[in-house]
Amino acid sequence: MKNKEHIKLVRRLKIIEGQVRGLQEMLEKDAYCIDVITQTSAVKQALSGVEDELMENHLGTCLIAQIKNGKEKKATDEILKVYRLKRK
Repeated sequence: MKNKEHIKLVRRLKIIEGQVRGLQEMLEKDAYCIDVITQTSAVKQALSGVEDELMENHLGTCLIAQIKNGKEKKATDEILKVYRLKRK
């Protein structure tokens, strides 16, 4: 069985999927630009929240396990990769 965090993230992604479909409908109906931009901002924030949750989980579990198993280099490389991705 999947853990609660995994189920929670999948649920959040389904909500985001609905938001994106809503954006498509807004554009098809020629919605007011500011309203569309407001919704795109909400989608970006929601995706950022999912990303943050995934990163926090990874840092707290997978990377700790790598370090405990003597794979410090791999853990460090992953931390730097995530850091660089977040800066974009």
